[in-house]
Amino acid sequence: MNKIATAYKNAFSGLSSSTWWLSFVMLVNRSGTMVVPFMTLYLTQSMHVSIGKAGIVMSLFGAGAICGSLIGGRLTDKFNFYFIQVFALIGGGILFLILGQMKSYLTICIFTFLLSLVNESFRPANSTAIAHYSKEENRTRSYSLNRLAINLGWAIGGAFGGIVASWNYHFLFWIDGITNIGAAFVLIGVLAPSRNKATQRIHEKNVIDNKESAYRDKPYLVFIFLTILFSYSFFQLFTTLPVYYVRRLHLSPSYVGVVMALNGLIIAFFEMIIIYNLEGKRKNLQYITVGVLLTGISFIIFNILPGAGALAIIAMLTVTLGEILSMPFMNSFWISRTTQNNRGQYAGLYSISWSVAQVLGPGTGAEIAQYYGFTSLWWMIGGICVAASIGYKILQQYTT
Repeated sequence: MNKIATAYKNAFSGLSSSTWWLSFVMLVNRSGTMVVPFMTLYLTQSMHVSIGKAGIVMSLFGAGAICGSLIGGRLTDKFNFYFIQVFALIGGGILFLILGQMKSYLTICIFTFLLSLVNESFRPANSTAIAHYSKEENRTRSYSLNRLAINLGWAIGGAFGGIVASWNYHFLFWIDGITNIGAAFVLIGVLAPSRNKATQRIHEKNVIDNKESAYRDKPYLVFIFLTILFSYSFFQLFTTLPVYYVRRLHLSPSYVGVVMALNGLIIAFFEMIIIYNLEGKRKNLQYITVGVLLTGISFIIFNILPGAGALAIIAMLTVTLGEILSMPFMNSFWISRTTQNNRGQYAGLYSISWSVAQVLGPGTGAEIAQYYGFTSLWWMIGGICVAASIGYKILQQYTT
């Protein structure tokens, strides 16, 4: 027991207080994330919108996320991350409250796009802030702590969101908006330049040299393309895979819930320890290569191994390990190519890679499963991950 306690203590030690506060802000923000997971149900059941039109609204949310990531990254480099985070949290909170009052389909579409644009501009600013408050030797763990806060927040928001949705959908918008604004006030209270010396160091406008632009970094652009391939595949975990569990493996919804919960629990309990023992031992792209390959294998095994319940658990354990080995080190990779003046651009492009996949992944994956079957889908997803893994391996030769 002492060795286990020591391992956890070492994994969480050495991180700056500002990093912990930033993760707490993320926990507060994500704990109120209730609108997006239940948006389709809200539109179809409460607003009586067809599922097709509900899909359009969610696509607009994805389009807003892409624009928000791009604009947020640009503004972060120009005005620094602190102000963009505060603006995104307060602006997003207000827009959540407004969206909940919209009654017509057109205004719902307009404010969904605006909400996503403002709210998602928070991501590149937040990623840049994590890099600023961390040291090179613990940067990957700093991102892992942030991921831990996100996972815990999603778990809390999802659990309470279901209860609130069964009572009154409109309260989802109020909770999401209030927690957004509440997170902004926490940020102002503990990390404002006037209160935090670490933040004071970036209390000036940055000037970007065109030569430092992320859009001129060819290896990084290749990395972004490969990340889109990976994230497209990874999003099947939360969209088409649960349907496969029920329809093809004939698992009960409650069992599917347990299997899906394994992902968050393993990350919460083990990611920081794993990252602590791996960080700095090898190049980031080496871990990413293995993690993406494991993600592909987790989908392929559905086509080559028998079983149902046990098979689902094996696949979840495999994809979770792949996630742990890939995502934290992806953050460390893009940060390693930045300066303080251009981190927003790099963070924005990285956020965009996930937003693009979020737009494309669920819809196209479902279409492929419907018309060509799940077996074809898993071979395709596995193949995409293997190709991306090979791409990351080759990219190692062109990066330092």
